[in-house]
Amino acid sequence: MKFKLKTAAVAVLAASLVVSCAYAQDATPPASKHTATRKAKTPPPPTVEEQIQALRQELETQIDSLRNDLAGKDAQLKKAQQATADAQAAAAKAEAAASAQNQAVNDNAAAVTTLQTTVTDMKAANVSLATTVSDETANIKKAIASPDVLHYKGIGITPGGFLAGETVYRTKATGGDIPTAFSSIPYEHADAYSLSEFYGSARQSRITLLAEGKTKWGTLRGYYEADWLGTGITSNNNQSNSYVLRQRILYAQAQTNTGWTVAGGQLWSLATEGKKGIPSAPSDILTPLTIDPNYVTGFVWTRQYGFRVVKTINKAAFGISVENPQLLYTASLAGNTPYAVLGSAGLNGGNYNAAISACSPSTSIVNYTNQVETDSAGNTIDVAVPVYKTVNGCADIATISFNQAPDVLVKAAFDPGFGHYEIFGIAGFAHETIYPGETTNSYLYGGYKETTTGAVVAPALTTAGYYSNSIKVGGLGASARVPVIKDKLTIGAKGLFGPGVGRYGDSTLADVTANASGALEPIHNLSGLLTLEATPTPRFIVYLNYGGDYAGREDFGVAGATTSLGAPSADFCPTTAGAFACTAAPTAANIAAGGAWGGHWGAPSNAAVGYGSRLLSNSSCNTTAAPGYNGGASTGYAPGGSCGAQTRDVQEITGGYWYDIYKGDRGRLRQGIQYGYAVREGWSGAGTPGIGAKGIDNMVWTSFRYYLP
Repeated sequence: MKFKLKTAAVAVLAASLVVSCAYAQDATPPASKHTATRKAKTPPPPTVEEQIQALRQELETQIDSLRNDLAGKDAQLKKAQQATADAQAAAAKAEAAASAQNQAVNDNAAAVTTLQTTVTDMKAANVSLATTVSDETANIKKAIASPDVLHYKGIGITPGGFLAGETVYRTKATGGDIPTAFSSIPYEHADAYSLSEFYGSARQSRITLLAEGKTKWGTLRGYYEADWLGTGITSNNNQSNSYVLRQRILYAQAQTNTGWTVAGGQLWSLATEGKKGIPSAPSDILTPLTIDPNYVTGFVWTRQYGFRVVKTINKAAFGISVENPQLLYTASLAGNTPYAVLGSAGLNGGNYNAAISACSPSTSIVNYTNQVETDSAGNTIDVAVPVYKTVNGCADIATISFNQAPDVLVKAAFDPGFGHYEIFGIAGFAHETIYPGETTNSYLYGGYKETTTGAVVAPALTTAGYYSNSIKVGGLGASARVPVIKDKLTIGAKGLFGPGVGRYGDSTLADVTANASGALEPIHNLSGLLTLEATPTPRFIVYLNYGGDYAGREDFGVAGATTSLGAPSADFCPTTAGAFACTAAPTAANIAAGGAWGGHWGAPSNAAVGYGSRLLSNSSCNTTAAPGYNGGASTGYAPGGSCGAQTRDVQEITGGYWYDIYKGDRGRLRQGIQYGYAVREGWSGAGTPGIGAKGIDNMVWTSFRYYLP
């Protein structure tokens, strides 16, 4: 900048000098036309040297002035530069400050946005928290006012059950209250068959209690369920194990997070169908939707002691259990049937009822002997003197069987996503002690029998050779439950077949009988049930069931092979040589010829042995004769008649509905009606054609229940 200013100053000075020289060389202006006045003498003009000197001085003065100006300008420039630098620094500082301010503004804006978001979130959280607090408060109030679960020392306790007012009407009397004893439906023309019956009861009302505790590895449960349908003195182990206060279900359970379940106590048998997997909880058991506590013929079930282990894998479950055994024994044992020990009534002092079955003593004439007496005139006479024997008449088996081992059951259940399917097996064991040398006739009549020549012999009785007999029983079963229309229509089928599984069927038909040797023989049993359930609305369900239970014929009463010795009568047998001539009415000549009084047994006859024997007397089954009292052991048929037909099958078709009048957090109020048509048929007996038996019963139930929430 200085260089440029100096250059400009030099150029100005040079220009000034050139101009001055030019003026000096100009011509003198022309003379004036007028006469010049006398003028003062002008001083001589400066010389060139003086002019140059003056110009030099002036130029130096100007240069000095320019220098001074330049110095001032330099100072000003420096000051301006400093100011500019200061301004630039200030500007940079201001820019930095502005940038920082902008960043701060941006940060503040972001912070404000974040704050606004946080405030919005906090508002939403506060609303959610308020809702949660409100809900929790409502839940706490509800838990206090009406808790779903009661809490005690870390476990949840859930009470439940229902109160029921129910009635039943049957066209044929059974004397069974609300439950139907299907195998005891009276045959036609029995006394009870001419009478109907009506009962009202609240005994099916039920109480339940579930205790549940959570652990790190799973869940512990205990469950109790009872009603008032037990009878005390006749409680038994046959099917429902209904010891009063009637225990329905009592069990403990451990369920792990890895799919294992272990349960023990009185449970629904592993043979009973479940809703999904292999459940223990009664709410997950697929019982028919009946009012009748005995459900429907063909339904496979028991409630008994069991210990089970179940493993659930994806859509399948596999289980094994050991369960309480009990033999149901029915047999015709007329004639010379061996004496066998299979079970007994409960022992006094034990927990089984001793009054269920008892041996009843009876005194009979077992023989006649000759006795010589002297009359008032001194004459000796032969007199027939009866010989008596008292016999304890005991059933071979009572309510409690002597069990060899528990029943063993296995099951596989599948839930593929469309329905529920099961297959299971049952294995049971039975044993007895048989005394081949003792028979009912030999015990009663001392073993006497009459030969074809009239000789009376008494074979030696012995218990030598007694032995224990064991048999195996069991069967296979399956079930399927298919939803035809989801949540609207479902069909189901189930069944069980095998030797000795009658008590697992709903009618509790016999498991075993006796053969001609007195040994146990299994009865082939079959149970089957078809089910249809429709749910038109969530509060209304309609059901229809058809099922039946069957017990096969096991007949060992072969004509001529099994005999029954007739009761003895007093006969006089003469000593005269020749043909046999014993007679109950001897003449004076017979007596005079000599002889002795003694016993004479009636001719042997065929006898029924086994179950459903063709030799069984059914003379009054399905007859039109008027019923009547048949002595002290009335069978309910016309005097002299009998109908001992053993049950072949029981079938029932039954249907009804349940309607929930109210269902909510205050429980459930429910009403239902059921109708049943049941037929019991017996095996045909003696006669050509063989006479069978049949009984038909029409039944109607009503129910009004309130279930605890």
